Amino acid sequence: MDISYILNELGEDRENYFNAIAPPIIQTSNFKFDTVEDFRNALADEYRGNLYSRGFNPTIDILRKKLAALDGAEDALVFGSGIAAVTIPVLALLQQGDEVICVENPYSWTIKLFNDLLPKFGIRTTFVDGSHTDAIENAITSKTKLIYLESPNTFSFDVQDLEAIANIAKAKNIITMIDNSYCSPLYQQPIAYGIDLVAQSATKYLAGHSDVIAGVVTGKKELLKRIFEKEYMNIGASVAPQNAWLLLRSLRTLPIRLEKITANANKVIEYLEQHPKVKKSLLHPFNKNSKQLDLAKKQMKACGGLFSIVLKNSSLEKIEAFCNGLKHILMAVSWGGYESLIIPACAGVSKADFDLNNPRHVLIRVYVGLEEPEYLIRDLEGALEKI
Repeated sequence: MDISYILNELGEDRENYFNAIAPPIIQTSNFKFDTVEDFRNALADEYRGNLYSRGFNPTIDILRKKLAALDGAEDALVFGSGIAAVTIPVLALLQQGDEVICVENPYSWTIKLFNDLLPKFGIRTTFVDGSHTDAIENAITSKTKLIYLESPNTFSFDVQDLEAIANIAKAKNIITMIDNSYCSPLYQQPIAYGIDLVAQSATKYLAGHSDVIAGVVTGKKELLKRIFEKEYMNIGASVAPQNAWLLLRSLRTLPIRLEKITANANKVIEYLEQHPKVKKSLLHPFNKNSKQLDLAKKQMKACGGLFSIVLKNSSLEKIEAFCNGLKHILMAVSWGGYESLIIPACAGVSKADFDLNNPRHVLIRVYVGLEEPEYLIRDLEGALEKI
């Protein structure tokens, strides 16, 4: 389907709501039935329609159709947060005694899921360097039921060979799942490479205005129905109709926002690569010196606004002085909104545990938003002068 059709028309049966251009927020907890038989059918299979808004809701249904189409998927489930979109499918698809293979250094709450939550249910996780496909293949055992990817992954932005990993998994009847938040559906479509489930923090590019928390998983209806019927409904992780409506609003401008963010980031990266106080090898999937450049360009159309830098002759004091010296680039978690952000990895480490020789501790993650690049460059220049 044409992206303009998906974003502006798909699922929007305007004749059902007074021919309004914008869809309504269906602010209701429950739905009525005309006959006992209709009620019985709805209770027997809630995945088919509207019964109670903890499951499905007409505003959310419009959003589901669009998100599934953007990913080239059969269907979508929308969650109250990005980490819920990761956690609930994993809980739904695994049971005691199963094993997971996860790429190293994913999102922090994904690490907590695999290290802290799943062991309570007797589920073991092995973390491997996902940039080496053979490391994933060698880690597979007879108990492996899920391979979890994040490509590119958090802070260091390593990529994984999606097609090769999907082929290995299918041959052994293992489910594959990926966090695709970095790319969004516009810049990478993992389902086209054979990945089974695609999760995203919809808080990021899909929402794009730093005012919505939500998550999404897309994939085959069979898998999503399994997730929906037990863990999704039992845990009650659905998104509110108001947030679904805000996501519908935001999707209208997704292509133009990503285009502007990417262009801005490329200019800021070009500036930082030439700065004498910044190491030349910025962590970025399309860095011309990256060993994975060909793979990244095969799988991804572009990179968006997120990358990491390392200061030359780095130290905790320099990192803090640089970040504290920024006046317009905000220090905050998340990314994907209109505002540029920065987050030093050392903020997540106590001063006593900071290790200058740990390459992850010295990373500074930069997100370039919708501000003019010259404005951001002046801010970066002022902060770099202070170190």
